[in-house]
Amino acid sequence: MQIVKLNKNNIPEIAKEINRGRVVICPTDTVYGFLADASNKKAVDKIFKIKNRPRSKPLAVFVKDIKAAKELAEISDSQEKILKEKWLARPKPAGGGGPGKFSFVFKRKKTSNRLYGLDKKTVAIRIPKYKFLNVLLSKIDKPLVQTSVNVSNNPALSKISDIIEQFAKQDVLLIDGGNLKKSKASKVIDFSEEEIKILRN
Repeated sequence: MQIVKLNKNNIPEIAKEINRGRVVICPTDTVYGFLADASNKKAVDKIFKIKNRPRSKPLAVFVKDIKAAKELAEISDSQEKILKEKWLARPKPAGGGGPGKFSFVFKRKKTSNRLYGLDKKTVAIRIPKYKFLNVLLSKIDKPLVQTSVNVSNNPALSKISDIIEQFAKQDVLLIDGGNLKKSKASKVIDFSEEEIKILRN
């Protein structure tokens, strides 16, 4: 494990490591997440191996903007309006989960065929509401597979000491953003069928 501090000056080097096929542990707007270049099969395979995650549980992806999301998924005009409201709008004073903390499942386009670790017919997409990660995504300019930092079926880790203890022997790059406050994972809404379903609330 290599550790670097959360610092915008480190973004070019982190982007370079991801493009080289490195798995990164990064804080997000919800929990710490494993990230990797979705077009790099070896990197994606490594996440499944590190987490001991069954292949029957596909990964989701982070994208830099809605245009990038539309390159991967079949998104209607009405659905795009919802994405803009949930991903890009400013938080309301009353709360409600905040922008960004929504993942949406859509039918995959053929243009996403060269991405790995995903479901064969659908793709779960999210734009995080986290400035460091947003800048990193823009720098890399490609989708990143993402999943919570934990061994499969165990709670997501939010303390740096726990992450180091659990994954110190793994070849990963840890971006140390300090301990995160307890937070729920993103809400997951399925738009891949005619009937809209809430998969995770």
